[in-house]
Amino acid sequence: MNKVGVIMGSKSDLPVMQDAIDILKDFNIDVEVDIVSAHRTPEKLFDYGKNAHTRGFSVIIAGAGGAAHLPGMIASLSPLPVIGVPIKSSNSIDGWDSVLSILQMPGGVPVATVALNGAKNAGILAAQILGTSNPDILNKVIDYKNGLKEAVNVSAKGLK
Repeated sequence: MNKVGVIMGSKSDLPVMQDAIDILKDFNIDVEVDIVSAHRTPEKLFDYGKNAHTRGFSVIIAGAGGAAHLPGMIASLSPLPVIGVPIKSSNSIDGWDSVLSILQMPGGVPVATVALNGAKNAGILAAQILGTSNPDILNKVIDYKNGLKEAVNVSAKGLK
């Protein structure tokens, strides 16, 4: 089970969430993408949250803007780790409503929260979680991080 579910509240969230999809594909991790609205499709949300672990998912990345209930509701229903991506949307209050809605979860219902519009980090975190039990993914994460280090070293050399 090395599949990650990437869900979002509406199609308008896809440009942000695409960063998570792309980095997961770079790590050769299976990704399934869907729109699951906490407010417009509650039945779908309940089904997804309750059954994701039986469908082969290991981690869920949930992006939402505005009131951003999707990550927390999924976390309340699923035994899987959930990574929340707060999205600065057209109806948000400069993104703070999304950040706080995802970050301030009650005890017992954790949601790992990345930065506003930080879907790329959500994808990397999902890969790191999967890498704890999959050496191939772990090695890809190690290579990726070494690539980051090399890029900084190359930039530093250019300053001299």
